[in-house]
Amino acid sequence: MTDPILNITNLYVQYETTAGDVKALNGVSFNLSEEEIFCLVGESGSGKSTLALAILGLLPENATVIAGNITFDEMDILGSTDVQLQNIRGKEISIVFQDAQSALNPIQTIGTQVEEVVQAHLNLSPKAVTSLCQEVLRDVGLSDPNHIMKQYPFNLSGGMCQRVMLASALVLQPRLLIADEATSGLDVTLQAEILEKLKNLCRHFHSSILFITHDLGIVAHMADRVGVLYAGSVAESSDVFSLFREPRHPYTWSLLQALPRLDDVRKVLRPLPGTPPDLINLTDLCPFLPRCSKAITQCRYERKPALESVGPDHHVACYNQISELS
Repeated sequence: MTDPILNITNLYVQYETTAGDVKALNGVSFNLSEEEIFCLVGESGSGKSTLALAILGLLPENATVIAGNITFDEMDILGSTDVQLQNIRGKEISIVFQDAQSALNPIQTIGTQVEEVVQAHLNLSPKAVTSLCQEVLRDVGLSDPNHIMKQYPFNLSGGMCQRVMLASALVLQPRLLIADEATSGLDVTLQAEILEKLKNLCRHFHSSILFITHDLGIVAHMADRVGVLYAGSVAESSDVFSLFREPRHPYTWSLLQALPRLDDVRKVLRPLPGTPPDLINLTDLCPFLPRCSKAITQCRYERKPALESVGPDHHVACYNQISELS
């Protein structure tokens, strides 16, 4: 494993709302190495997208970083100026958003939007910029890039828009690519093609990927390592094989129990009861406690457990760290 390119340490982020302060991130810590694919998985509202925006310095005005640190290649993201962040966005760190057709500007051509990324960071002639953009559009599977660059987003299908977003994110060969639910809303065939293209291109460019998703199938296909996020905290992190073979946190185990399996057609799916906690009124206890069937006395009286090592590169935030959660 190479040295980490991204380090997130004890990150707390809150949103100020009329109903109260929403505790979106509550002590998130993990790292991402060069040329590694790290998948962050969790339910809607667990803080995945907030984390992506925090890494890019794009949190909305009502968001406040209460504590923690984000370091990208020894650069302090939270302590950087807007100009410093603009210099790395698109060039060193890129993002692919969830809904490509909404993320693209409907009144600008595809060529204008892809070329803008290059023009912001490289001093190239217009002809060289166009040539570079056409090349990366062809790399993501768009066979007629010259025609595509003259189109508007509403002229393209959802899958083509997703490829355009991918091209914009990869055109400068960033060291870190953040994919925030990048394939949601696509059919499974197109999803598999986009995922494979994303994996191959990032291997070719020697980029790292932070892949944010709620789909465990994508995690199994893409990840080198996995972090399971619940109520703004990392419940478990490990390599992808250990997570699926031997989950150690009751939440991870519950997610896998609700997942259909082709190798066991008689398996009875077990839905996870209850709902995620209210992030405005979080207690100091484990946030999964009200939904946990494996809780012990210690869980009900002590503060939320910290991540602890239970094996090689396997960490769990749980007092009931048993290997068989049947």
